[in-house]
Amino acid sequence: MKKIIYQKYDKQKIADLPRVLFEGRIVVILTESEAQKAVDYLLSQPVLGVDTETRPSFKKGRINKVALLQVSSREICFLFRLNQLGVSPSIKRFLEDQSVPKIGLSWHDDLNMLHKTADFETGNFIDLQDHVKEVGVEDMSLQKLYANFFGQKISKRERLTNWEADILTDKQKLYAATDAWACVMLYEELMRLEQTGDYCLVNSEE
Repeated sequence: MKKIIYQKYDKQKIADLPRVLFEGRIVVILTESEAQKAVDYLLSQPVLGVDTETRPSFKKGRINKVALLQVSSREICFLFRLNQLGVSPSIKRFLEDQSVPKIGLSWHDDLNMLHKTADFETGNFIDLQDHVKEVGVEDMSLQKLYANFFGQKISKRERLTNWEADILTDKQKLYAATDAWACVMLYEELMRLEQTGDYCLVNSEE
């Protein structure tokens, strides 16, 4: 039986879906030595999910720098606290790496923000928004895409919290890890559907 995906997913249906959370290990990175070990591990993986978090600004015209870079394999998510660590040599090595595909969503915006923090050559990054169109899906948000492809809900409750806090809460860590990990899951499922053709696209107006 072919998987049903929708050209546009009805946002009203998301609230009733079961919530999905990253179930792997979450590691907070605060020093360059920790970053070096984390990046060594990450660059040994076949594919990675990436995302960033920035402390929200409620003043017009003020934009804060990226506070957190989260990078996830299927099993482990590393949270690099850029507001404390900066773009260290190991993080720069990660951002410039061409060997491992790193999957993000609306990643062009994240890259622009990261470039304002440090100079680096952009490595091998893939934006899901550039690829979901290939199967006819028009949704662009992570929440809608995950609901569409997996029938589960990603909560956005922690998005506007303080990402520059001295210590991140467990809820913040789980939120950040889930977003990065979800990019891996979506990419792998998208590749599977493209290769097998094992899906049926339903027009939103049908």
